[in-house]
Amino acid sequence: MIPDATLAALFAAAVAARENAHAPYSRFHVGAAVLSESGAIHAGCNVEVASFPEGWCAETTAIGKLVSAGEKSIRAVVVVAEGDRLTTPCGGCRQRLAEFAAPDTPVHVGGPDGIRRVFTVGELLPASFELEEQP
Repeated sequence: MIPDATLAALFAAAVAARENAHAPYSRFHVGAAVLSESGAIHAGCNVEVASFPEGWCAETTAIGKLVSAGEKSIRAVVVVAEGDRLTTPCGGCRQRLAEFAAPDTPVHVGGPDGIRRVFTVGELLPASFELEEQP
């Protein structure tokens, strides 16, 4: 469980990132933020390109920022999108989250108005693909 103030900061980072989404084709803006083991927040937005589907998701951007900052572990996730329907991570992003987060890591899903539902990485991807550690 992460403190309320940390969750609020994570949510605010996802909302702010969503504002920077590059979605000229779908017009569907998504923001995501991940909380690392060190307590740092890494946020990202979706980026579309003309050669659909070669763009990438907000979760992918946030994970890329986490890794490029030298971190490898996610403690919590927030995904924020427009509209009334829940926007959970896509299949590829679920696998990416499973790469850097434990099955019990919370994934908070919501809209600009707030968090609407909380899943765990394990609930979103119950049979994730895992490679054996190499010596």
